[in-house]
Formats: sequence, structure tokens, C-alpha cells
Amino acid sequence: MKILMMILLILLVSAVVLAVLYLLAVMPRMTNRADIRPFLGRLYAHRGLHDNASDAPENSLAAFRKAVEKGFGIELDVQLTKDLVPVVFHDFTLKRVCGVDKKVRELTFDQLQELRLCGSDQRIPSFDQVLRLVKGRVPLIIEYKIEALDTRVCELGDRLLSDYPGAYCMESFNPLGVWWYKRHRKEVFRGILSDNYVKNGDRAFPAIFYEILHNMLFNFLAKPDFIAYNCRHYKDTARLICRNLYRAPAVAWTIKSQRELEERRADFDLFIFDSFVPEI
Repeated sequence: MKILMMILLILLVSAVVLAVLYLLAVMPRMTNRADIRPFLGRLYAHRGLHDNASDAPENSLAAFRKAVEKGFGIELDVQLTKDLVPVVFHDFTLKRVCGVDKKVRELTFDQLQELRLCGSDQRIPSFDQVLRLVKGRVPLIIEYKIEALDTRVCELGDRLLSDYPGAYCMESFNPLGVWWYKRHRKEVFRGILSDNYVKNGDRAFPAIFYEILHNMLFNFLAKPDFIAYNCRHYKDTARLICRNLYRAPAVAWTIKSQRELEERRADFDLFIFDSFVPEI
């Protein structure tokens, strides 16, 4: 009986220790958080107010112009070209949007200008072009696209933002990008993007890799101010811990209808939408 009790005690203590370590690992920034207020009161157009079957496809200057005209904030994606120019483009490959079987980082900016977005007359814009278009008129949610360990896009993108006159925040699926901002630009509102990768059926990497990212176990390193999460998995444990225990602001992506927007209002603070034009 004593041996059994000892085993149970060891198991209990181990469970408590693991639970504490988990809570520490997922803990976002708790002190001196950057200010969310400049971002409240707006909805955010995913890759601009776009329609890929129109003359304003995703991540185009036309789509960003339409979002500004409607008063929507903007979510956009930034990655680097071969010659290290920050451009606004979502996929790492050009196939889906431009019909070219190459990666963005394999071509120079000038080479990319020969391509068109979704068959329109719109070209891939540089990050600088987008910033000069928006000019601080609406807030920006900037997603840095980071493959593996290369965070140069954060440094080069941040240079362009150094004298930007408007409100902006950054986010990334890669914790190293958020960590870069923690180390170099603590005052910038920063967030980790996450999803339930296994439930989505992602198979490119081992399941343990996706579970680490899904559970945001690198928050202890990146210390995000906010959590941007797939709104369809809003009940996931790690997200709820960050939301309800640590009171981290929550960003929903991607809202696809007015009904979904209304259903998720109590669960998130900021909302990124596409596929419809919300009622403000």
C-alpha cells in the first residue's frame, strides 16, 4: 500500500509540475504590454478588400485602396525577394496567384514585376509602395512570412516602418519573428499566429512539430502581446488559457460571413475578414 501511495504521489507531483511548466511556456507578455487601443473599433480586410476574380485581387494596391476607402483596417503579408526587397505577397510560391512555379525568394523584385496577380493588371507591390499608399489612414496588421530561421524580413520590414505615421502591429506563425520584435522593438504591438494544424490535416511536418506550434509552447520566448487564431478552433485549450487566464487580446482569422462575425464577437477583440463586406 505504501508503494502504491508513493507512486500515486509521484504521478500527482509530476502532473502538477508539467501543468505549471505548460502554463509558463504559453504565457504571453504580462507586463508593459503594447497598447491595443489604436486597433480597436475597426474590422480588418484580409489581404485588402479583395476579390481574386476582379481587378482588385489579394494583396494588391487596388485591394488596399478599396479597404482604405471603406474605412477598414488592413491585414497584409510581407516576405523577401531574391534581392531582399520586402514585398506584399501571401504564398511562398507564385503558382496559385501568378501561375509561375517559382518561390518569391527565387526572383528579384524587377522579375516579379513582370507577373500579374490573378490575371488582373495588378502587380506584386513592394511593402514600401503599400505603406506610401495607406499613409497611416487605417491601422495595419502585418504578417511576416518567415521560412525556417531567416528573420531578415523583420529587420528590413521594420526599417520601412521606422518613420511610418500610422498605427501598425506585427504577427507571424514563426515564433522567431515575434521574438525578433521582442528583442529589437519592444514597443510594437506583436502577436503570434496559430492554428489547430493537426485537425486541419497538415502533414508536411511531424505531428509533434504542429502540436508545439498549436499549443504555442514558444510563447515563453516570443512573449506575444496578442494571439491571432483560426476562429473555427476558438475553443482550443491553449487559446482559451491565453484569453481567459492571461487576458491576452485575441484576433480572429478569418471571418467569412456576417453571421460568423456576430457569433465570435464575445470570443475575440479584433477580426480579420474576407469573402464578404461586413456591416460596420
